[in-house]
Amino acid sequence: MSPTDTRRLLPWSSPDGNPCFLVSDGTGYVSRLADEMEEAQLDSAAELLEEAHRILDARTWTPGEIHLLAVELTSSLTDVHRVAESRGARLPVPDDAVRDGDEVPGGHDLSGRGSGLRLPAEAFG
Repeated sequence: MSPTDTRRLLPWSSPDGNPCFLVSDGTGYVSRLADEMEEAQLDSAAELLEEAHRILDARTWTPGEIHLLAVELTSSLTDVHRVAESRGARLPVPDDAVRDGDEVPGGHDLSGRGSGLRLPAEAFG
């Protein structure tokens, strides 16, 4: 392990549902595989959003269709949330970072005890 290695939350879980992490410099095979999987998850979420808009705009859905849509959206949101957590954790911390317990403009607590800094969706590609 080198000083440039970072811990990365991977876009999949272990067979027993626990999060998987990779410690590396971000250039290896598993990192590239994780990048590809994250991209596929984000693409799938975008397609699902388009489908959700079509279904809801038609206003001819059945309760079963709405239930299935909710299940698929929940699964996709879980994937996208994991991608956001993983990418957010790997953002560089500036040298003049706010001290523990301080807040940045907008009231975001950076101490890790609150909801944390929020970035716009565009920051994640």
